[in-house]
Amino acid sequence: MNVLLPIYRMATILLGPFVQIHLQWRLAAGKEDPTRILERLGQPSYPRPKGSLIWIHAASVGESISMLPLIEAILKQKSVPNMLVTSGTLTSAELLAERLPRQAIHQFIPLDRAQYVNTFLNHWSPNLVLWVESEFWPNLTTLVAARDIPMVLVNGRVSPGSYSKWCHWRGFSQQILNSFSLCLAQSKIDADRLSSLGATNVINAGNLKFAVPPLPVDNAELTKMRDATRTRPIWLAASTHEGEEGVAFEAHRKLSELHPNILTVIVPRHPGRGREIATEIERQGAQVQRRGDGDNLTANTEIYIADTIGEMGLFYRLASVTFVGKSLVNLGGQNPIEPARLRSAILFGPHMWNFPDVSDQLLRSRGARQVTGPDSLARAVSDLLSNPEKRYNQVTKATQVACGHNNILANVLEQLNPLISIMEEETTL
Repeated sequence: MNVLLPIYRMATILLGPFVQIHLQWRLAAGKEDPTRILERLGQPSYPRPKGSLIWIHAASVGESISMLPLIEAILKQKSVPNMLVTSGTLTSAELLAERLPRQAIHQFIPLDRAQYVNTFLNHWSPNLVLWVESEFWPNLTTLVAARDIPMVLVNGRVSPGSYSKWCHWRGFSQQILNSFSLCLAQSKIDADRLSSLGATNVINAGNLKFAVPPLPVDNAELTKMRDATRTRPIWLAASTHEGEEGVAFEAHRKLSELHPNILTVIVPRHPGRGREIATEIERQGAQVQRRGDGDNLTANTEIYIADTIGEMGLFYRLASVTFVGKSLVNLGGQNPIEPARLRSAILFGPHMWNFPDVSDQLLRSRGARQVTGPDSLARAVSDLLSNPEKRYNQVTKATQVACGHNNILANVLEQLNPLISIMEEETTL
């Protein structure tokens, strides 16, 4: 055993008294559900259902959405009666409450302390674990493996920053990654990084985000919004992070010189920041409305802050052009496949390392453009709004990229089926 794992485990035991302080801080910050806080200590909110159980862990919203087609596909083709889905954020919990099928239960993932993890595993006793993308918690992974529960990394990825850090601790990373009996990477780059860090049985299965259908929409709300903005050019700054809203507003001011009636919609990645963003932009003299406060769009609205959850499908359909956030700040970018599927012309910044293959394909095919700041963002938005044919061509190329990977879900299922079949056989004995 690598010496770092027992040190880490002992540290999480000794730091136990500080967990309540940490959780109280998260509660005060609005980052935890006070009615479900015990789930973070591994204590269940539901009894374990009878029969076999697959546990899927998806850290946040993006990972959760990418798993929905896989969850539905497994339940359709296999006699798996139950699924447990865990995540770690309030937004993902709200989304999953709306979209999970009847056979699936949602719980918050326990904090990575051996006592909490073992309490969780003792209760749920999963027959198979599917771990999504890159949240490699040492106790959660190795304690599952210690019980000889098959564990698969699905849609696995390793960011450049994480890879650089793990390279200094290869023995530790190898011990964690060896908990997985199979690693299904979302790209060749990720497959190579996982193998380099010590993972075995690594397969490049492709990115499951390509298998996600277009985001849903409330058609009545879409009609209402289109009626309110019918004569106005609209562009969207989607899933923005701190620092990007200011760039979007600077771009808006430049755009309004050429498009006096333009509407800029900003959807912050974390809706709780909506009031702060609105206040800052209002200080600079703009007319701002917040969806989170129930404000209605008016003819005078310049900036519309859509600080709600689960409505990206509405705003991708509404906006002719979308800037994909988390990409002007060095955080790796958000998912550009979603606006591509809904035919909104795509722009993003230089930091798209969360989606290296997708962003490269979009740029090479001219299905997206890269921007670097307010000036280039304003120029690109203006060019696309002013030239419908150019916008149509870019959107068409992006749609071809987004819809050109129809076999990925089948590939992943093919790899998982032997493990699911073994699980079913064992539970019937």
